[in-house]
Amino acid sequence: MTFLSVEQPDGLASCTSGIAVDFVRDWRQAALRLDAGHRTAFQHGYWLGAWYEAFDDVAPLIAVISDAATGRNIAVVPMISHVRRGIRIVEFADLGVSDNNAPILACDAALDTAATDAIGKALVDALRALPDRFDLLRLRKMPAQIGGKPNPLVSLGRIGSSSLNGNVVLMGDDYGDYQALIKRMQMPRCWRVFSRHGGARFEIATDVARAHELLDVMDVQQQARMQQLGSRFVLNDEAHAKFYREVARQGIAEGYAVVSALVCDEEVVATTLGVRHGATYYLLRISHAGNSWSSCSPGLLVAERTMAALHAQGVRRFDLSIGNQDYKRRFGAEPVPLTDVSVALSWRGVPYAWRDHAAQGLRRHPRLAAFAARAMGKTPR
Repeated sequence: MTFLSVEQPDGLASCTSGIAVDFVRDWRQAALRLDAGHRTAFQHGYWLGAWYEAFDDVAPLIAVISDAATGRNIAVVPMISHVRRGIRIVEFADLGVSDNNAPILACDAALDTAATDAIGKALVDALRALPDRFDLLRLRKMPAQIGGKPNPLVSLGRIGSSSLNGNVVLMGDDYGDYQALIKRMQMPRCWRVFSRHGGARFEIATDVARAHELLDVMDVQQQARMQQLGSRFVLNDEAHAKFYREVARQGIAEGYAVVSALVCDEEVVATTLGVRHGATYYLLRISHAGNSWSSCSPGLLVAERTMAALHAQGVRRFDLSIGNQDYKRRFGAEPVPLTDVSVALSWRGVPYAWRDHAAQGLRRHPRLAAFAARAMGKTPR
């Protein structure tokens, strides 16, 4: 028999074959349960610790999944619960800031097809058994693999069902080969044009104070750009600003958080923010000072200079973030599919799960999806 334990004195029991699920309401406590394991950069302790601290208007709900017979941990699933339009939803700790979401997998987890199916079913059954009476489980932007191991929660959905995808550039050991591949972008020429300005240099922040200075500039530059486009900008509100600065505070020294810039004398011309995990780097934000610097394409140039610097440090896999802007193809990025899952946990959640499934099915037919988006007044991604 499998048990479900919840953080309450009398606990709660549920039957699901072979898998035990504990729910923890505090990330710091949950992190101790599986402090080592396969993960992407967005399940790193620095990322999730900062996230749960900054976005405190939702309720943490972290699932710790283990083998019922041996008690050995299998996975930790960092989630939250919140209410939207009267529907009680469980989803990853994300709110749009993470490029992907996934469980943290134990290094020794055995994950064949039967095991992954059992894990997914156990999580759903455990959520349904909670006294919270949740209505809907939404797991979005999941990679198919985590550190070379299969993502067990993908089995609940269809691979590639997400409207978003990663954009990955894989490099060999010779950065010159990559430069030859993107020669049409004329990055060497852009660097020469930029270098004519007094005090021109590229830098990666090595201390927290400098990283925070560059993030301050990034917020101003990105807000100006969004206002120019007539788009809403939220990354400098209280919660987001606190989150990004805490990620930088914790991660700069170890090279997890990467904040870089093009600088001329005292002016910051362009910036990037990204995170690094092993040999993989995720580019998350880019900003630049505007049209007056367009002759050297500062946004593209600061990204390329960052890639070159990190390549010299051993990074070989560069993910240019979700979204399919044209410049990512010019950098040679290939799309990597992600998976969305929607499961009704109660009768109230059934219409929402059906709607999610219909949207996922529509994405298999791009022309029909584009027509539907136009009919609803939306711009397809």
